[in-house]
Amino acid sequence: MTPDATTPPALATRALGYRVGGAIILEDIDLEVPTGAFLGIIGPNGAGKSTLLNMLSGVGRPTSGTVELDGVDVTRLGAARRARRGLGRTFQTSTLFESLSAHENVRLAAQVRRGGTANFWRAPRRSDPASRVADEALDRVGLAAQSNTLTAVLSHGEKRKLELAILLASDARTLLLDEPMAGVNTEDVPVLRDLIGELHGEGRTVVMVEHHLAVVIGLAQYLAVLDSGRLLAVGAPQEVIANDEVQQAYLGQPL
Repeated sequence: MTPDATTPPALATRALGYRVGGAIILEDIDLEVPTGAFLGIIGPNGAGKSTLLNMLSGVGRPTSGTVELDGVDVTRLGAARRARRGLGRTFQTSTLFESLSAHENVRLAAQVRRGGTANFWRAPRRSDPASRVADEALDRVGLAAQSNTLTAVLSHGEKRKLELAILLASDARTLLLDEPMAGVNTEDVPVLRDLIGELHGEGRTVVMVEHHLAVVIGLAQYLAVLDSGRLLAVGAPQEVIANDEVQQAYLGQPL
């Protein structure tokens, strides 16, 4: 992927590596994601996909190499400081506040983004700016009717939508999505796919790890394939899928 020469990539890794003891989890990852691009990351379980997102988001710190966000080295910045720079992340396992309503979860994100604190004990008025942002985000993802519903009782698909609403409320420009379709009912997959496509269409940069290959190919402009912690191939989806090395590496294994 070659970014515009006048614009730094939204995300970049330089010789990125991560080791635990003697085990190589990621090794020598050189990757650039142009601003506004959609990159899909695929590979079998254990390839290092979620670990790579952890390094990009600041949840984990690499043992070698660097991470850049909008051309700035953020390797030593934690997740919260990267989020303030416009980076948003979802996880395979929900990190929502299950004891709060859908609206309260989203309002917290809006509140923090606008310089406030994550204080959910104070019940704001509906005219509060963060509450208005939460209402708009929930409406956007189709959860307006569930605004006051306790998050714990939402379906898995609704929770995935709620996570996207939180990213909207946080005003993230670059989105890291870790298997957003995982565990989602078949009927919810097209809804989530279309919503993610809309978010990208509005100019956001998206990096998505996903096992649903048809979804990835339908959305991504580029594919990156990880194999045992190493970057095997990067390019246009059809070219990557047709790559002999990719096919040999994953013969008989689900991409």
